[in-house]
Parts: sequence; C-alpha cells; structure tokens
Amino acid sequence: MEESWTFLSNHAHILLCLAQSADLRVKEIAVRVGITERAVLRILSDLEVAGVIEKIRMGRRNRYTIHPDVPLRHPMESHKTVGHLMQLI
Repeated sequence: MEESWTFLSNHAHILLCLAQSADLRVKEIAVRVGITERAVLRILSDLEVAGVIEKIRMGRRNRYTIHPDVPLRHPMESHKTVGHLMQLI
C-alpha cells in the first residue's frame, strides 16, 4: 500500500507556486497544489498574517511578494528562514 503523505505542507507548496509566479490566481494555485480554493485562501491569509507574504492588489488581480528573511515557524527550524526553504527546492 502506497502512502499519501508528502514532506512539504500545503503552506510550503503554495509558497513554491508563488515563487514560480507571483501573480497566480487562487484557482490556478488550488489546481497545482491539489486543494480547494477555500483552503488556498485560508493558507494565503495565514502566510500574510505571519508576514511571510505581502499581497499587492494590481487592478483585478493580486500579486504576492515573498519575504525571504522571515524565520520558519517550527522550533526545530526557527534558525532557518523562508529563503533557506526556497533555496532547497
């Protein structure tokens, strides 16, 4: 039986999507990550509140800036930053 878990969380998957294209639509992110649009919106909100991303409204679309100097949240990784994570992938 094959396991269905992955090493990276959906939060990390969304960050990777934004790193590849900062102006993806929520629907496009949902399809790439394999989760609902509602879940994407919740995660984008989590990341924005934590200061990991900044949302900039450009016309009818949003563009996201990733702040690479923000430390990772888990105590085991808090000595590393979002930028370190992005370099690994």
